Amino acid sequence: MDYRDHYPAALRWLSHLVDACLMLAGFAIVTLVFCNAWLRGFAGFDLAWSLEVTSFLLLWSTFIGCAAAMARGAHMRVTEIVEQLVPLTGKRVLSIAIDAIIVVLLISLIYTGYNISVHTWAQKTTVLYWPVGLLYASMPAGMALSLIFHLYNMAFDIRNPVIPHGSHSDGGEALS
Repeated sequence: MDYRDHYPAALRWLSHLVDACLMLAGFAIVTLVFCNAWLRGFAGFDLAWSLEVTSFLLLWSTFIGCAAAMARGAHMRVTEIVEQLVPLTGKRVLSIAIDAIIVVLLISLIYTGYNISVHTWAQKTTVLYWPVGLLYASMPAGMALSLIFHLYNMAFDIRNPVIPHGSHSDGGEALS
């Protein structure tokens, strides 16, 4: 289920900002890779800095993309076993338990990513001399955004029970 239509204005704005950053990063990655390949093939040299920038953009896009998928409710779920074996009330309890586990996992990823970023901040990249910690900061930043979206989605799901076998990709339709 795409949760973005149910978001308050500030959260919807944050989701649009995440999407805009992903579009810009994707365009920059394609442009840099194409130009660098063209220069290497036709001019006989390449831009060394473009490899570092591209790797930074790819990693940041990966973790920020996780938040965009969370806002859309687009992360993969395997629901066949639960649909067949667990009664409706058990499904709600299981769904809340899984959401709580995801919250704990996201918090641990934020904590771990922050520690890695802080401990590698003094190291510099070889061409641009950017802090390596900036590269690793993508994980706590992306997971923090994911946590924000997930907490709202979780609260929405608790307030709006799901009818099994509905039209949504997660196997249910919200009661509204």
